[in-house]
Amino acid sequence: MSTNELQLMAHLMRRAGFGASREELEALVEQGYDETVEKLLETDSPKSMDIDLIRRYHPDHMGMMGNNIGSHWMYRMISTDAPLREKTALFWHGIFATGYAKLANGKVLHDQIRMFARHGMGKFDDMLVELSKDPAMIVWLDNCENHNGAINENYGRELLELFSMGVGHYSEQDIKEAARAFTGWTIGNTDYMTLKSMRDSIWPYGRLSFHFEFKPDDHDYGEKEFLGRKGNFDGQDIVDIICEQDATARFLARHMYSFFVADEPPVPEWPYKPPRDPEAIDMLAKAYFDSGYSVKEMLRVLFTSDFFKSEDVWYQRVKSPAELMVGVLKLTGEFPRPKEEMIQTHLHTVFMGQHLMNPPSVEGWHWGTEWIDSGALVERVNFASERLGNLESPGVQSMVDSVVEEAGNADPAELVDRALEQLALTHVTDVTRESLIEFVEQNDEMAGNNGGQTPRERAANAIKIVAATPEFQRA
Repeated sequence: MSTNELQLMAHLMRRAGFGASREELEALVEQGYDETVEKLLETDSPKSMDIDLIRRYHPDHMGMMGNNIGSHWMYRMISTDAPLREKTALFWHGIFATGYAKLANGKVLHDQIRMFARHGMGKFDDMLVELSKDPAMIVWLDNCENHNGAINENYGRELLELFSMGVGHYSEQDIKEAARAFTGWTIGNTDYMTLKSMRDSIWPYGRLSFHFEFKPDDHDYGEKEFLGRKGNFDGQDIVDIICEQDATARFLARHMYSFFVADEPPVPEWPYKPPRDPEAIDMLAKAYFDSGYSVKEMLRVLFTSDFFKSEDVWYQRVKSPAELMVGVLKLTGEFPRPKEEMIQTHLHTVFMGQHLMNPPSVEGWHWGTEWIDSGALVERVNFASERLGNLESPGVQSMVDSVVEEAGNADPAELVDRALEQLALTHVTDVTRESLIEFVEQNDEMAGNNGGQTPRERAANAIKIVAATPEFQRA
């Protein structure tokens, strides 16, 4: 097994999942790269921590109340055997950003995330239809206030601008016509459901979950002209026309490249800045049309492409707070079962700048280097270093055992190399490696002046400082 094979597999698992342990990576290399891609794409029967077990430890999750609902999703991301399914749900959550701040109903947000997981690798047209029927989105973008003769343009506008085509590929009239087509797509029994939710009248079981209903008496059946086409269109027709557009293929392709390959500028800058790799966008757009808008086929092309495997894109994505936290917690193994500590633990993503299921706006979060500012960086480094240096965590114990066995009393350079290996980060810059060696040397000197440190403590300190490196903070 070559080091390059291991590093390529580590690259794949950071992008298609949330990372993997050294032991897991070695097994995947034996399985083979292409076979691993195929297994990642197979998400029909996922297994993760049992929901009933989670609710025994977190009865508050029954009602999905408050801002801690992200901890429920955190358990799934940590424990799933289908990491690409949850990673894709995170991808869509970033694009179709919907938040608790307006909904105040965690159940419908949780249902939306599960919808993303179920349909996330299906056909893009199916995804947009499901999104248009999603109760959380209907309330978030006011389509429940979109009526025949009194349209609300919010959903029609964002469907075109942020969800499918991007600025510059449609007109203001197209927005109005799309809104007309989605009249009647609303929440069932709206007045009663709203009143019940406001009064919290079904405690202690939480708020009622909204459900979709099409109301034909509130739908505009008149002729519409949308993107140059005329007809008595409804929401399904609007989605079909959108998905036929080259702009849609390229918009989705660029989102996928930015999330799975290398950071692109924020979406508002796309009309003015070309893609980082235009040929990659062309390849993904072709896969979109050749496969009948299949996201899974686009991902298959992406993960097996030369542009994805190239070392030029390794560590070229800053991990989002959620990706960083899940990756660390998978390595530490500190949540083999539900624990009360998860509520406080998952809130660290908020301190890092990402409150799951509560984005700052409909635009979502700006990813990439915008995750890094002076405050967020300190929180990221402190969280990762503290967790990876905790000798009480089973995953840390296993990594430390391996380092001690191979380099218990080795010189600083050898110890750093073994620590990097445990975190599958042997492909680091000379500056990073030299800085780590300098830290170990200084730590050894300080420990010598204060009674010394055991080989296990020395190994743990080496592992935890790796978490502060630029390579670890990137995917």
